[in-house]
Amino acid sequence: MKRYSAFAVAREALSDHTGWGRAWRAATPKRRYDVVIVGAGGHGLATAYYLGKNFGITNVAVLEKGWLGGGNTGRNTTIIRSNYLQDSSSAIFEKARSLYEGLSQDLNYNVMFSPRGVIMLAQTEHEVRGYQRTAHANALQGVATEWIGPARVKELVPIINLDGPRYPVLGGLWQARGGTARHDAVAWGYARACSAMGMDIIQQCEVTGVRRDGGKVTGVDTTKGAIDCDKLGIVVAGHSGALADMAGFRLPIESVALQALVSEPIKPCMDVVVMANTVHGYMSQSDKGEMVIGGGTDSFNNYTQRGSFHHVEETVRALIETFPMISRLKMLRQWGGIVDMTGDRSPIISQTPVEGVFINCGWGTGGFKAIPGSGWAMAELMAKGQSPLAEEFSLDRFTEGRFIDESVAAGVAH
Repeated sequence: MKRYSAFAVAREALSDHTGWGRAWRAATPKRRYDVVIVGAGGHGLATAYYLGKNFGITNVAVLEKGWLGGGNTGRNTTIIRSNYLQDSSSAIFEKARSLYEGLSQDLNYNVMFSPRGVIMLAQTEHEVRGYQRTAHANALQGVATEWIGPARVKELVPIINLDGPRYPVLGGLWQARGGTARHDAVAWGYARACSAMGMDIIQQCEVTGVRRDGGKVTGVDTTKGAIDCDKLGIVVAGHSGALADMAGFRLPIESVALQALVSEPIKPCMDVVVMANTVHGYMSQSDKGEMVIGGGTDSFNNYTQRGSFHHVEETVRALIETFPMISRLKMLRQWGGIVDMTGDRSPIISQTPVEGVFINCGWGTGGFKAIPGSGWAMAELMAKGQSPLAEEFSLDRFTEGRFIDESVAAGVAH
């Protein structure tokens, strides 16, 4: 596979760029693989990539019922941060953030990582205490964050209104090395690297059943035929419960829609990411000039990928108090993604009751920021049977009462 570089671009320019090949092969499924990964989103592709890179396991198929990156990977607001309170959460998200910093070089594909910084606003006294506590915890964890006052917030975000009628800005938790990346490019970069290692990425291939021999997995049935495997990784976000049911076990998750929208493009006015958890809205400006806006999840279980007017109204009304200028913008488009939520709002990266079946799910509304770290941990778990990053996120924690309650710690499940 041709390596991307300035020299390659110059060379191809001499032939009107007719020499570029496909970024990844259009593969036909083989009869058998060592590992089958269900789900060609960021987490599934990252798992496959690190299986090959870190452990030399390349006889791998990544199956996708739709198109590559067409699920939550392409339906999020691209925020990357690691300023979590719990040690286990902070460890895996910081691993992901650090991998993001060198991901473009690692994959030889520009994922457009932008370490522009992330501010989590404190707009109540409760949030002030909570974020100061998190800043202290991050210092112990080795994660670079700091508590900043309103004047510093205004310096970083000139368009913000510090004196909102309901929720004035009292300060914020600032992570200077957080930021954003291009969600599609992350999936495409991993897919290209996996294909270069000889892995098969098979789109339009829905899994219809999981075959077992006693308590061990033997393969999957798909719309493109039966595929045998020694190990099966289920990495399908909001559809995790359905795949687990096929394999013969249940998951403590529920699926809901998370909505987002973008405005019409405008001139640069905001070069950081701002999250306002009290009013439950967050915003950044894309490279194209659009204001990327997200809010909370729907309050009822569903599998829709559409937006709804009432949710957009609620999110935008809240953000207008903090950013009055956006009241004059027109909405360009909106969408929804299907997220899977656990009771403690922390993910599951675990072996399952079925031998050879591994599950990676429950990332809720914060899955994009975790992609490299999640893939690293899942690959290590599948290759070695254990991973320090994944240990605390096992299924056993729900029966043993070892909850990692980030919803209480952060006040919001992002």
